[in-house]
Order: sequence, then C-alpha cells, then structure tokens
Amino acid sequence: MKVVILAGGFGTRISEESVLKPKPMVEIGGKPILWHIMKGYAHYGYTDFIICAGYKQDMLKQYFFDYYLHNSDISFNLADNSMRVLNSYAEAWTVTVVDTGLNTMTGGRIKRIRDYIKGETFMLTYGDGVSNINFNDLESFHRSHGKIMTISSYNVGQQFGVLDVDQSGSVSGFREKQQQDGSLINIGFMVCQPEVFDVIEGDETIFEKTPLETLAKARQLQSKYHDGFWKCMDTVRDKKSLEALWASGQAPWKVWSE
Repeated sequence: MKVVILAGGFGTRISEESVLKPKPMVEIGGKPILWHIMKGYAHYGYTDFIICAGYKQDMLKQYFFDYYLHNSDISFNLADNSMRVLNSYAEAWTVTVVDTGLNTMTGGRIKRIRDYIKGETFMLTYGDGVSNINFNDLESFHRSHGKIMTISSYNVGQQFGVLDVDQSGSVSGFREKQQQDGSLINIGFMVCQPEVFDVIEGDETIFEKTPLETLAKARQLQSKYHDGFWKCMDTVRDKKSLEALWASGQAPWKVWSE
C-alpha cells in the first residue's frame, strides 16, 4: 500500500524555519520531520511513498537523490576519481516526489497524484505531524467498515480549568480539566479508497472542506480514535517541544529500533 504525504505548503506559521526550506524538511534531532513520519510507516511495513511537493520542491528531490550517499560509508580514490560504497545504512524505501504545484490546495495536490495510485487503497497524511499510531491496525479497521475513507481522531483536551455554569450565568462549580472536555479533531493519518478522487474538483479544492464534508454527508467517512501520542509541528515552540522529547531518548513516536 502506498503512503501519500502532503508536503507542498508554505509553512507560514513556522516561517522562521520554512523561509529556508519546506516545512517537512525542518529537522528534529538532525533529521527532517518527514523522515520521522516515514520511519513510523516503514516500521509497520509501508515503504512505498508518494511525496506531494510544491514549495521549494527541489530541496525534497535533492534530499532523496543524495540519501543513499549520505547514509553510507564511502571510500574515495582521488587519483582516479572513483568511489566505493563500503556499508550502506539507507532504508529500502521507494520514494516518488511529485511537483503538485506551488499554490495548489491540499485537495488539488491529492488529485494530481491520482495516476500514481492506480486504483488502489492508499494511506494519506501531512508532512508535519508525528504519532505512535499502529498503521497495521488502522488499515485493518479501514478495511473492516467498507467506507471510502478513514480518519484518525484525537481528543485535543482543554488547556484551562472548567466552570460549571447554569443558564442564568451563575457558577455552580469549578473543576480541573478532564479528557472528555476536549474536542475530537482529525490528526491527519488517513486511509482512502480511490473513490476519494471523485469528490475533489481541482487545484483550488481544500481537501479538509468540501471533499470531507461530502463524504461525511454520504456516510462514507469513518473515524478511528487514537488515544496515544500525537503532535503537530505548527510553530517553533512545537519544534522545540519535539526536539526535547527526541533528545530525552523517550520520543513517543519512535516506534522503530535503530
């Protein structure tokens, strides 16, 4: 099963980093967050990736072009300008980087890679979030219900204490936040049938709006709740938080072994 990763946006909310590189190339522990996402999928056997590139897409292509070289021990013979690979630590991945346009919306990017899917079920995610989701379980769940699309939902919780207020505005109590006080959101780890392309009009389509609303109204959108770890790298503060977890050796999304 192929894994489609949306990696073409401008990343304006983390512009301190994205002015120089695509947001998925912002590093956590010396590796792009895109690499962390791919390692998570590969741990569960999903190693065929399609990267929907756009902004600074040449950097994504160059990264994977150089990947084998940068993850190998190399012996150079300067006399005859030859090179010999001694040991390689590169992953056995297939990576297709597709230029889906500079200003294309998320739905349009997905629509543009339709020919690469070839009528198959596929995974779909964004290039800026990490999680410890079991992707084998996610695939099994998707195949069990027979709908066009599965999204992973997550309770974002609530930051502050909660007031119990009656209709008159009188406060009857105050308590600490509880897990159920939060709202469920789509955290971007999805499984799709190829029919999902039919609800995307074109480049201007924002996937999270009309396509998902259309599927929901048709009862073709199923949610699978995730109660583990999830974090999106939206801001520099988020990046620092993920960096600290990685540096601690306890990064929850690191499900793979060295």
